[in-house]
Amino acid sequence: MKVILDFCIVPMGAGVSVSKYVAVCEKIFKHANLKTQLHAYGTNIEGEWDEVMSAVKNCHMKVHQMGVLRISSTIRLGTRTDRKQSMQDKIDSVEKKMQS
Repeated sequence: MKVILDFCIVPMGAGVSVSKYVAVCEKIFKHANLKTQLHAYGTNIEGEWDEVMSAVKNCHMKVHQMGVLRISSTIRLGTRTDRKQSMQDKIDSVEKKMQS
């Protein structure tokens, strides 16, 4: 099943900047051949359910291996069974409505 997931990782006690942890997760998502879109407070991820969830798990595992003892992540996700829809399709739909 395809999923579009919005993922935000917060390494607890890691200081003010978390960009090095986000960069590690981005590499994991890219290595898993998932379509991603980084934004200011997280990453949108598109792919098959099991592959996306596995990558999120790997992200947590790697950040823990980097010495972070506690991680809080926020995940919002959506699935559809009526048709295929990509992240770009969703963006295009909104932009089209903004033009009219």
